[in-house]
Amino acid sequence: MTKPIKALAIAGAVATALAAHAANAQDGATEKCYGIAKAGENDCAAGPGTTCAGTSKVDYQGNAWSLVPAGTCEETVIEASMTMDGMERMGALEALDRDLPEM
Repeated sequence: MTKPIKALAIAGAVATALAAHAANAQDGATEKCYGIAKAGENDCAAGPGTTCAGTSKVDYQGNAWSLVPAGTCEETVIEASMTMDGMERMGALEALDRDLPEM
């Protein structure tokens, strides 16, 4: 493959990826999903004693949320094999009273 053809192929692949990302961003409807973020990876609202993004103290902390595509939160499942206590977790549209850090 010649250099110009390679460059054209790479440019086409990048353009395709950017177009797909732009389409998703324009659709862009999101919702807050509580209880799905790993410790320190939440988008905001990590309960008392925290400030905001990245401040959750516990994996899947019930009062910490992350933004997800609209309509997907309550379908989000954290498999039992990924949790410390071996219990499955589900995303929720409102803050949960589970997996809260000890005060």
